[in-house]
Amino acid sequence: MIELRYFAWLRERVGTGHETVETGATTVAELIEELKARDEGYALAFSDLKAIRAAVDQDLVDLDAPIAGAKEVAFFPPMTGG
Repeated sequence: MIELRYFAWLRERVGTGHETVETGATTVAELIEELKARDEGYALAFSDLKAIRAAVDQDLVDLDAPIAGAKEVAFFPPMTGG
């Protein structure tokens, strides 16, 4: 089981801020593909992967990063500084 967290407009599109899932995915990208297949909200949230950032166990990672043994994956839009 892995805890998923969604922030900003991703949370609005999938309809929840967090959930626990069982997955066969080995990378963040594979996990995203599983989520997109769930329903239209997930498909919309993950439709533009250039607009998605991910963190595995609170470390910022690329979408091809492995998730084996991870406790948490978080998804959020790009951050801007100011």
